[in-house]
Amino acid sequence: MTAPTDAPATPGWGQVLGLNDAGGADWGRVRAAQLNAIRKLAPVRIAVTAMGVAAVCGALSGHASTWMLAVWALAVTATAGHSFYRKLREGRWQISSASLRDLHTESAWAAIMALVWATAPLLLARDNPTDLMIVWVVCVTMMSGAAMGLSVLPLATMAYQLIVGGSLAFATWRVGEPLVALIAGIYAAGMAFSALASGRNFVIHEAQQLQLDEKNEVVSLLLREFDDKGGDWMWQTDAGKCLTHVSPRFAIALGLQPEALEARPLLQVLAGARWETGDFHASLHELAEKLKRREAFSDLTIPVEVGGEVHWWELSASPRFEDGTFSGFRGVGSDVTAARHAADKINQMARFDPLTGLPNRLHVNDALAATLAQAHKWKSRCAFLMIDLDRFKAINDTLGHPIGDRLLMRVAERLRGLIKDGETCGRLGGDEFGVVMADGANTARIEALSRAIIDTLSRPYEVDEHTLYIGASVGYALGPRDGQTVETLVRSADLALYRSKDGGGGSFYAYEPQLHSHAEERRVLEIALRKALERNQLTVHYQPVVTADSGSIESFEALLRWTHPELGNISPAKFVPIAEDTRLIGPIGDWVLMTACQEARNWPDHVRIAVNVSAEQLMNGNFVATVVQALARSGLPANRLELEVTESVFLREGSAVTETLDKLLSLGIRLSLDDFGTGYSSLGYLAKIRFNTIKIDRSFVTAAAKNTPEAIAIIRAVVTLAQSLDMSTTAEGIETERELTLLRDLGAKKIQGYLFGRPMPARDALKLFDNRDRAVA
Repeated sequence: MTAPTDAPATPGWGQVLGLNDAGGADWGRVRAAQLNAIRKLAPVRIAVTAMGVAAVCGALSGHASTWMLAVWALAVTATAGHSFYRKLREGRWQISSASLRDLHTESAWAAIMALVWATAPLLLARDNPTDLMIVWVVCVTMMSGAAMGLSVLPLATMAYQLIVGGSLAFATWRVGEPLVALIAGIYAAGMAFSALASGRNFVIHEAQQLQLDEKNEVVSLLLREFDDKGGDWMWQTDAGKCLTHVSPRFAIALGLQPEALEARPLLQVLAGARWETGDFHASLHELAEKLKRREAFSDLTIPVEVGGEVHWWELSASPRFEDGTFSGFRGVGSDVTAARHAADKINQMARFDPLTGLPNRLHVNDALAATLAQAHKWKSRCAFLMIDLDRFKAINDTLGHPIGDRLLMRVAERLRGLIKDGETCGRLGGDEFGVVMADGANTARIEALSRAIIDTLSRPYEVDEHTLYIGASVGYALGPRDGQTVETLVRSADLALYRSKDGGGGSFYAYEPQLHSHAEERRVLEIALRKALERNQLTVHYQPVVTADSGSIESFEALLRWTHPELGNISPAKFVPIAEDTRLIGPIGDWVLMTACQEARNWPDHVRIAVNVSAEQLMNGNFVATVVQALARSGLPANRLELEVTESVFLREGSAVTETLDKLLSLGIRLSLDDFGTGYSSLGYLAKIRFNTIKIDRSFVTAAAKNTPEAIAIIRAVVTLAQSLDMSTTAEGIETERELTLLRDLGAKKIQGYLFGRPMPARDALKLFDNRDRAVA
């Protein structure tokens, strides 16, 4: 420990300016405090420098020589950036000791930066007084900033002020402004002397604070040594790192007598039997470095073998100086074995999922990082599999989280049985799992494991007297081919998983580069779609629906279209799923409803408007009010509005959807069931909701036109069902006379398709009613 009297309370000007050294370790700590104060402001200095460069370049653009301006800006940026990079490269923003050379280096960089700034008034604005005044203001601002930011280094601040101030004075004198030049010189001198006084006060304060801290440290050590209730002990070494004045408590902690420890090397005592082999713990190497560099250290934890058992000790110490000469270390230590074991247990809990017992996301990421590092080192491949459970959310929502949790535990048990040596399986969160494979070159094993995961997890589960069925989707990526880092590799596997889920689930998919382009395209479309409504890029087109017997117009279906100024016409098949995933479908659907009702008000009274409604809209408690508002604003009677829903809406909280549809029916609004028979068909929907129309999907129409017996039978059954329930039927996608004749013969009441009209803008739809009795061509 440094004697408190080693640091003078009132330093001389040589120490203040950093021109000479008092010779003790205390001044190294004072210099470190100066540099630490500078380093804290490094980001601010970078930002101020950047703004100064931007101000000069913006003001002189078009006046000063472009290449000179560019060279100057590059020089300032490079100088500031290199100074900042040196600090980043050292990896330590805060240091405990610094030499005179460190101080001089910082002052030299300040002077270099000042020289670069000094060229601005001399070269960039030498022929234009107006430009010179702009540069003058910026430079004065930089000088003020330097006076505040560098004041703890008087030599650096004085150099900066005098160099930049001298440049300003000379430049203004050269253009015939001696008074301004005088002001610049006086200002620079004043700032320099002010910085000198401020720096001297800082150094004095740090020296005095150092004295006080050392006195407090001595008192603290003595109190801890003689506190009978405490478990700490004091230890001390000489200049040769050998133990001296060994305390009884320190000897007891090692299970030895104090005499046996006297004059023995501290490192040898702590290393024990490992001293001969040199196989030391990393923390013991760190202790050796601290002792070698004569640096203070605190709370350094090292393992020590005592009586055949490993104990963990926590050591703190400071170097001692007598008359400026190093005389050893003095410190305290304590046994923290119990706390260490508790910390290890907490760490274990922090790295494993408490529900399934599998490694958690943190653990999996660490395992992937280590595996990826080995793949880089040996130029091999590793693999990462992402697993997502299919239909798990439905079970969790319907049967409750306790059942869902127990199901996840059963899933984890099955996954454990599939994992081999060199593979790590963990839970990433929710119903997502991940597998890290060290051998990514074995594609057969990856695919076999993926199939096994899907097959195994898809088998039924018996949980609390429930038989549960779920599935699994897998996406995998190979490192480092598909990702150089953990983040990019996980992202690639996630894209592959998304591709598997998008295909319906129950499959595995390997990452391919085009998946990134698809994801990027989706991201671009999502961003553009968020702005499309407010920028009037969305429009509504209308496709006529005609009676099957006469071909007269009975209604129009409102169809959303998007024309982007740069991307052009974007297919609804692309942007509608994005709108649904990002929950933009609600506001967009409401806008379509409002727009369609307003346009339909211009049509003959017998013509209805059909608007598609999403599950997101139906789940909104305000949707009925939105429909009423659209009818009220447009003046459209309720019986002329027909809302089309698909069977998929009943998969999301069917009771809430049913209530909303009942309210709409009570208002006199008509309902149409779209895509009946293509997805989740159930006669229960028709029993619960009194639909007015059932729409026959084009896929059945096309198959029936090819004389497919099953399709013809399905259409005939739907028509018969609709007639028995007093409902109408609309055949979609009619494009040929043959399809029209067939659907008429099968009993379809209404027809929709390109044969009678493509989706058209509102003005074209209105023109169809020039002759109010006209049939669609």
